[in-house]
Amino acid sequence: MSLTADFKAFIVEQMQGFASVTLQPMFGGAAVKHNGLTFALLDDDTLYLKADERNRPDFEAEGLPPFTYQSKNGPMLIKGYHRAPPSCLDDPDEMTRWCRRSYEAAVHAAAHKRQTPP
Repeated sequence: MSLTADFKAFIVEQMQGFASVTLQPMFGGAAVKHNGLTFALLDDDTLYLKADERNRPDFEAEGLPPFTYQSKNGPMLIKGYHRAPPSCLDDPDEMTRWCRRSYEAAVHAAAHKRQTPP
């Protein structure tokens, strides 16, 4: 995993229409957070947004694959995040729209996690 400073700065700027976000380093990439919730990942200068049962069909309709990374045991698939549409990188309004849906998925997941007994 690698991530350039220019890409990180671009994503933070592009997301300003959605909200102020913070980046937390993670295994050579970064978690993108708002209000303490991770709703996106950055890896290899690629943006991945949080997906759940409500917004996953949007990603699938656009043919956007889930996040994968290479582990010592081979490729690992993370279905909870999908590649962001290219339109997000070109259009701040699209970025805002997709970030809102992904943040809602993160809020929903956090609420579900609190309700589920250990």
